[in-house]
Amino acid sequence: MKIGLFGYGKMGRMIEQIAQDRGHSIVAKIDDPSQEVDYSSMDVAIDFSTPEAAFDNITNCFKSNVPVISGTTGWLDRFEEAIKICEEHKSAFIYASNFSLGVNIFFELNKHLAKMMGELNQYKVSMEEIHHTQKLDAPSGTAITLAEGIIENTSYQDWKLDESGDKTISIKSVREGMVPGTHSIAYKSSVDTIEIKHEAHNREGFALGAVIASEWIQGKTGVFSMKDVLNLS
Repeated sequence: MKIGLFGYGKMGRMIEQIAQDRGHSIVAKIDDPSQEVDYSSMDVAIDFSTPEAAFDNITNCFKSNVPVISGTTGWLDRFEEAIKICEEHKSAFIYASNFSLGVNIFFELNKHLAKMMGELNQYKVSMEEIHHTQKLDAPSGTAITLAEGIIENTSYQDWKLDESGDKTISIKSVREGMVPGTHSIAYKSSVDTIEIKHEAHNREGFALGAVIASEWIQGKTGVFSMKDVLNLS
């Protein structure tokens, strides 16, 4: 498989190593929007670029019939527009806030637990996410996805940083050391606490998931998720 990398920072370099270890080749490394791109050389594009560049990177690939795997955050106000372009050009797309296989299983576990807790009003939910000090955005995209999973399956209506309410999920964001990413969700009552947690030991899991997604999407048309990749029902 021939992969074009859009964004060649730490994640891009890790994806490159894992992809090569799995027998794939990197045919392009695009780290500047002004770079000329040979889309015809790519079987798939993996985008971990910047919010400013992501939309153009992704849609230009669609227009060139190159399927895209994207983990870039901060551009999702144009997500529906990108989906429309993908469908118009009969291309293929997977976006995920986190490509870790374990995290995507955790997403589904979170939804299932939320369904079970939805009618138990004596429990109040809260969330904490911990990341390295270089991560400037808060809360993390993964925490937002987890909060949305709870909102979909309970009477909670929104989430806020360090602020709770009857219908609001409180998210605490901690930035310390070189923590790759830890997310925990707690349902607390006056008598007990139920908690689920995912702790990343390194960032390789994120890169591996993106490469596995790029392998899975070959020959497909449409918009998919990691739930499809992992066949999670």
